[in-house]
Amino acid sequence: MSLDRIMFAFAGTMVLISVLLTWFVSPYFLWFTVFIGANLLQSAFTGFCPAAMIFAKLGFKTGCAFEGK
Repeated sequence: MSLDRIMFAFAGTMVLISVLLTWFVSPYFLWFTVFIGANLLQSAFTGFCPAAMIFAKLGFKTGCAFEGK
């Protein structure tokens, strides 16, 4: 699995977890969802993604979206 697909799966999982936490625990977890969305937006424009850097150091091969980052 390439780094791109891992990042899509990770981001989707984090969004779903944050929605569940908002629904079942506290509405303040909505801020977690906002943080995830903001991080996705800034990484789309800057190419900087801390999670992608961590997964790359774990040995996952890069896909076309994160080459050279």
